[in-house]
Amino acid sequence: MGIVTKAGEWSFKAFTAGLGVATIYLTASFSFNVYRGLSWHNAQSKLELEQTEEQPE
Repeated sequence: MGIVTKAGEWSFKAFTAGLGVATIYLTASFSFNVYRGLSWHNAQSKLELEQTEEQPE
């Protein structure tokens, strides 16, 4: 094998490794943001429920 072929193989391996790391990072950050969004929504629902219970009718 020539040097160019080896360089091509290593660059392809580095590229695919980078895609793997990016995929893992994006999956983790997406999951974290979904969790934060659901937590925020739950907190808003509780706050709204407390406010309606405090107001006299």
